[in-house]
Order: sequence, then structure tokens, then C-alpha cells
Amino acid sequence: MAELNEIYNTKLLELAAHMPRSERLTTPDASVTAHSRLCGSTVTIDLSLRDGVVADYGQTVKACLLGQAACAIVGAHIVGASAAEVRAAAADMRAMLKENGPAPGGRFAELSVLEPVRHYKARHGSVLLVFDALEQAIDEIEQANGASAGSDAASASA
Repeated sequence: MAELNEIYNTKLLELAAHMPRSERLTTPDASVTAHSRLCGSTVTIDLSLRDGVVADYGQTVKACLLGQAACAIVGAHIVGASAAEVRAAAADMRAMLKENGPAPGGRFAELSVLEPVRHYKARHGSVLLVFDALEQAIDEIEQANGASAGSDAASASA
């Protein structure tokens, strides 16, 4: 099992100290707050998608060091990611933590610094909060775009 000092390391402290994209967006396509009842961490994200790609992102993070580190990594790499890339990173993070799977690759490969957390189930929720919020935001945006695309088609045929 990983030692606590392996989890709470200097790299995570540096990530948390330099939280990127910590300003809220003025006109996001979706805003979502995710909260962990177990540890009390809260993450609020603002997301703007253009043609299925993250165009802008903002976040407010009130979380433990591990949750802050996950948010910092996501915030540093998310703009330009497709919705599919974000969902794949979320699935990879869950598999890494819960099923001993490999760390996410590609633009989110830096999340591998959180691999030692897999041995501490009580910390999984905080690390995954940003992904819970992102997936909900993407779903909301896609549903709204699907609904508006459907109403646009109905308007055009009327």
C-alpha cells in the first residue's frame, strides 16, 4: 500500500498552489457544482463547448490537496479537448482508482501523479469530483444543443 508521503508529495503541493483557470466564466454553456459528502470537497466548473470541443473553462475549487491537484491538472489541459477526450479521461481515472487500471494518457497523462490514491478509497471521491462535474456539464450542453437542433429543424419545416 502507498505511504501517505507518497500521496501528499511536493508535486501535488505545486499543482494545488498554481490552480489554472480559477476564474468563473461570465457566459458558460453550463455550470455544475459537484460535492463530496464524505470529505466535504466542492468543485464548481463553468464550461463552454464549440463543436464538441472545450472552448473555455473556469473553476472554483474548495477541496483537499488531492481534489485540488486533479482540478489543477484538468484546468491546465482541458481547453481544446473534445467531449470524448474528457469522457475517456474520466473513465480512465475511475478505472485507475477503482480497478487498478492504467492512468489516463494523452493530454491528461499528468493525472498519473494521482495513481497512489487508488489505495485510499476514501479519497477517490475528491479526485473524481472534477470529472463528475465535467460529465454532467457536457451532458447538459449536448442535451440543450440536441433540443435546440430539434427545434431549429421544426422551425425550418414550418
